Amino acid sequence: MRRIRSRVLGVLAAFGLAFGLMSPASAAPSEPAPLSTDTPVVFVHGYTGSASNWTAAKTVFRANGWSSDDLFAYEYDSYGNNVNNAQGLASFVDNVKSGTGADQVAIVNHSMGGLVSQYYLKVLGGHRDVSHLASIAGANHGTTFASACLIYPTCQQMYPGSSFIDEITAGDETPGATEYATWYSACDGIILPYTSTRLDGADNNNVACQTHLGFLADTSVLREIARFVA
Repeated sequence: MRRIRSRVLGVLAAFGLAFGLMSPASAAPSEPAPLSTDTPVVFVHGYTGSASNWTAAKTVFRANGWSSDDLFAYEYDSYGNNVNNAQGLASFVDNVKSGTGADQVAIVNHSMGGLVSQYYLKVLGGHRDVSHLASIAGANHGTTFASACLIYPTCQQMYPGSSFIDEITAGDETPGATEYATWYSACDGIILPYTSTRLDGADNNNVACQTHLGFLADTSVLREIARFVA
């Protein structure tokens, strides 16, 4: 009887050891890395836009951990010259860094704001001061829709094949250590062709169907962007 009991206990012990090795408790999944929401964010509107375009975006970013004191909207002249607008963005970023004490900022742009941002990062060397760039329906390679407003320098620069477009797309489209991402859609209707937003070397996200202005209120896309920046 003792021999039988000994064999039973031995089997149970062996089974318990094997079960312990296979137990999920012995290989608990690691916790996801914490998100960082201390990087100031500069929002850059599109043609005829304004700071009011970013009301929904700011709400989403605050819900994802950002302080209102770290959310900024850059405004510029939609009818002037995007070289000047990019230079203004450079000064704006410097002021944000100085005011917040941050080493870098993140930039979120929309539509023609893509041209202003790309000129700043690539031609003016702004990539050194920008940790992340998120382009929402950016006119990064131009749009034929700009033919409707060619009386303005900004629209001339926004037309595909312009010398401005050639300058910001020549060579490396995503310079420096900045992380780049884009969101674009076949339902855009303003960025023509809609694939103009894509940047070589970026994380390019094709949204199933969203309109050009609809992106500005698309909380799903804006949450993705907040997590991308974080």
